[in-house]
Amino acid sequence: MLDFFTIFSKGGLVLWCFQGVRGPAAACTAPVNALIRSVLLQERGGNNSFTHEALTLKYKLDNQFELVFVVGFQKILTLTYVDKLIDDVHKEFRDKYRNEFQQKGTLGILNGTFDFKEDFLHLLRDAEESSKVRAPTAMKTFEQSAKSQKTVKSMIENRGEKPKEKTKNKKNKGSKKEGESMLQLIVATPKTVPSVKQEPAAAAGDREELTKDEILQRNREEFFRKRMKVGEKSNKSPKPDAQKDKGKKPRVWDLGNSNAKVLDYSNSTSNGNLTVTCAASWSSCYPIQLVSDRNHEPGLLREIECESEEEMEEEKVVQSSSSTSAKKGGLGGMFGMLKGLVGSKSLAKEDMDPVLEKMKDHLIAKNVAAEIAVQLCESVAKKLEGKVMGTFTTVTSTVKQALQESLVQILQPQRRVDVLRDVMDAQRHRRPYVITFCGVNGVGKSTNLAKISFWLIENGFSVLIAACDTFRAGAVEQLRTHTRRLNALHPPENHSGRVMVQLYEKGYGKDAAGIAMEAILYARNQGFDVVLVDTAGRMQDNAPLMTALAKLIAVNTPDLVLFVGEALVGNEAVDQLVKFNKALADHSMAQTPRLIDGIVLTKFDTIDDKVGAAISMTYITSKPIVFVGTGQTYCDLRSLNAKAVVAALMKA
Repeated sequence: MLDFFTIFSKGGLVLWCFQGVRGPAAACTAPVNALIRSVLLQERGGNNSFTHEALTLKYKLDNQFELVFVVGFQKILTLTYVDKLIDDVHKEFRDKYRNEFQQKGTLGILNGTFDFKEDFLHLLRDAEESSKVRAPTAMKTFEQSAKSQKTVKSMIENRGEKPKEKTKNKKNKGSKKEGESMLQLIVATPKTVPSVKQEPAAAAGDREELTKDEILQRNREEFFRKRMKVGEKSNKSPKPDAQKDKGKKPRVWDLGNSNAKVLDYSNSTSNGNLTVTCAASWSSCYPIQLVSDRNHEPGLLREIECESEEEMEEEKVVQSSSSTSAKKGGLGGMFGMLKGLVGSKSLAKEDMDPVLEKMKDHLIAKNVAAEIAVQLCESVAKKLEGKVMGTFTTVTSTVKQALQESLVQILQPQRRVDVLRDVMDAQRHRRPYVITFCGVNGVGKSTNLAKISFWLIENGFSVLIAACDTFRAGAVEQLRTHTRRLNALHPPENHSGRVMVQLYEKGYGKDAAGIAMEAILYARNQGFDVVLVDTAGRMQDNAPLMTALAKLIAVNTPDLVLFVGEALVGNEAVDQLVKFNKALADHSMAQTPRLIDGIVLTKFDTIDDKVGAAISMTYITSKPIVFVGTGQTYCDLRSLNAKAVVAALMKA
């Protein structure tokens, strides 16, 4: 039994609604609003079903008249006639009110009255009757089968005989072997051979009818043609005598250097706090290595740029050359352009299939997960199917533009994370703002935690780093080194005696959730603005470690949970994020479990224009990419520019 069926325009105006269950008229409002927010506005229309609480919603888009048809029913029911019903209602409603939509347009939708209840009930009865259990089809008799048409003689096989096809293939194999042996003899013969006229290669069907002598003659000709081509190539491009030295030259150490202080970077510490001399030495020794970019304003998080100025200049040169070639082409180029025009017709799926197939392969080549690429192309097909195109537009340009719009929309999810605003809000409530970092092994959690610490300190916030990775050897020492360097770059003297960054550690083998709780309490008492919790790297299939992570998040309830992922991953990104979210949901004790809130995308400088991991991660979680790591220094932290990423993704 259906709960409701509604028809509304893409502008949000409800045209007609049927309610199959008694209750308030607004009972279907919440599920439909959730469908609009989570699917239609987020360009996730690849699958025509959506689940909201106890309801399953199925929908169909009419792109010509900008209409949406939605049916809702209980999730536990298996209604096989729903797809047929929604297709029939769509066709009937279009045919009945087509003239009204075409003549009056938007005013017709606003002022029109749609009496569709009787038609809908009739279609519903027909769909329910068609889905009833039918009698099983009768089994075929022997006379109706294909085997009865064969004779007994055709089914008898003697032991010595073999099928004709196999013997023919064997003859061909034998002729190939003989041809190869003759080629070997030709190589041994002198090079003076009479010139033979080149004939076009025979087709596969003609080759079977040739005699052995003709096959050998043809093989000889092919062999000599190849030899002549190789000789010409070697004459044209002779190899240089002197080859360049390849590889790096080994460093030669000067053993006689008496100035050993240049290589001595060990500095005295007292209880983990750096002295003033140590801070001065660090800032003098590492002005470039730690902070590579000092051109921008301190604390400003710049947007990522996927194209350099040189690439832009190259593209301009290519475009200018293509425009000049088009001018030279004359009428030929004009007719070639007119071939792809649609010409004021509604797009069908058959028109878009070849273009979408190429787009899907292009996305996969750019490191988008294969499953996500398929869903994106299906969503674009549903968005454009039935849409009336302009006269001077091609199918390729239309599909490409729609895909670009969908990708930009995906990279700008529902919730935008503004860390600085949230930290200032926590300051007003006199409590620390807590960020937890999680992810698989080796993706750069600790390194990017240090970059975010530097960015927060540049904006005037004090940071406490909680060393909750009690599993990996050297994890605490790594954070200790980062803390020392950050204190050297921002000594207390520059902040009126206030320590801007401090490490809270309890060693190895301890409970990570307990250390995080103690660190948050310590930050509250000492007046720190932000607590950054570093956790151990764990694979998504490691159940004990995933349980420990879920416990840490459930006990401490951080303000922001960031998943740190590599920009190098392809299909693995889907598996990682799905299983991380599933583990957090399964091991949480709350009714609404705490999941991943945002993504930190690392190693973005190593992938050139293969930026598909950003699309895969955002599509799976519907969460924004908060930070992007672009290098190894503290300033190599960027915010995501959706349009620049999509431009790099669509670049051929």
